[in-house]
Amino acid sequence: MTPAMATTKPPGIAPSPALDYRIRRSSRAKRTRIVVRADRIEIVAPPDVCEQRIHAFVQAQQAWISAARLRISQRAVPSRSLAPVSYSDGSLLPYRGGHLRLALVDASRKTVAIEQGDDHLRLHVPKAVESHRRSDIIRHALEHWMKHQARRYADEMIARHAPRCGLHPRSLRIKTQKSRWGSCGPNDDINLNWLLMLAPAIVMEYVVVHELCHIRHKNHSRDFWALVSQHMPDYLQHRHWLKQHGASIMRGL
Repeated sequence: MTPAMATTKPPGIAPSPALDYRIRRSSRAKRTRIVVRADRIEIVAPPDVCEQRIHAFVQAQQAWISAARLRISQRAVPSRSLAPVSYSDGSLLPYRGGHLRLALVDASRKTVAIEQGDDHLRLHVPKAVESHRRSDIIRHALEHWMKHQARRYADEMIARHAPRCGLHPRSLRIKTQKSRWGSCGPNDDINLNWLLMLAPAIVMEYVVVHELCHIRHKNHSRDFWALVSQHMPDYLQHRHWLKQHGASIMRGL
């Protein structure tokens, strides 16, 4: 979002010496706006707006510009992975906002079997697996298990929320996605990212509710958010949690 100003021309002032920016004229621009990027600040203005008016506008928006630059710099900081460095006995697996400790048991079988306890996962790992492949095989088994868990919990959440306002999806698919938490197609098919299993349960529930509400409103209008609020009055804090921690979750296992 960028602030914009009207195209009237009041008396001008000198530009602020503390801020380095360039002015770009555009015949397509209806109002003056500020574009903040990682490497520059650009002021896009209609041809008929005088420079003094532009400089005054920039000076008035310095607090907004500083906040925008801070957000960009924070996004540029590499996110920390929640996953363990390797999957071995005692490793902590991120799960529903907490952790499960892995307990590995050698087994005479061909595939990894997983049993869930209150605070741990017991994994029966084939003895024949070569040591250098062991961590990767365990990780793949855990991803497969997480996808099944994601469907189980998503089905429960849909069953809880869908009847309230008649928001029944045609289908549910659990997917691996690198940039989206969920989506609702034109025929009311819902896709959910299984990586939500790494977030707190209430955050996953918010995404489920968000996509269910798109069955009624295929947009992010005021009516859409009002419907979300009917289901989750505190949805804003869960939305904020995703903005703060989503990059780490997207790094996966």
